[in-house]
Amino acid sequence: MLTPATIFMIILLGIGLIAKNQSLIIAVAVLLVLKWVGLGDKAFPLLQQKGIHIGVTIITIAVLVPIVTGEIGFKELTGAMKSSYAWIALGAGIFVAVIAANGVELLQNDPHITAALVFGTILAVALFNGVAVGPLIGAGIAYMAMRIVSFFTSMGG
Repeated sequence: MLTPATIFMIILLGIGLIAKNQSLIIAVAVLLVLKWVGLGDKAFPLLQQKGIHIGVTIITIAVLVPIVTGEIGFKELTGAMKSSYAWIALGAGIFVAVIAANGVELLQNDPHITAALVFGTILAVALFNGVAVGPLIGAGIAYMAMRIVSFFTSMGG
């Protein structure tokens, strides 16, 4: 039976195919298969609770691969630190990591925000040749913007 949730997922799958967004295609396909084979009741709560942390761990592993393979070492790090652009990159890395941490909090406390973030990401990829960097940084930026709006709203009285 096609439920509204399944129809929504099929639409997302179609958008993923049109946008050639492999991550979205795989995510939707995996979730639909889990649902259709009857494993959703067990898998979905675990994925909802631990999925972000599992994903962050996988991304961290991918980022560390050049270090473990010896492609990047202390020599490259010290050499890069002589560049002003490297210092900018270092600051940007710190900034987005802190913002993304707030994004985790936002996604855990307001999961409905995830739908808007995913939809925004899909639109950006499909219509503007954007790159899907994931909902964490988007949630972090949204969290920061919400705090700024809240701050100025509270000042107005």
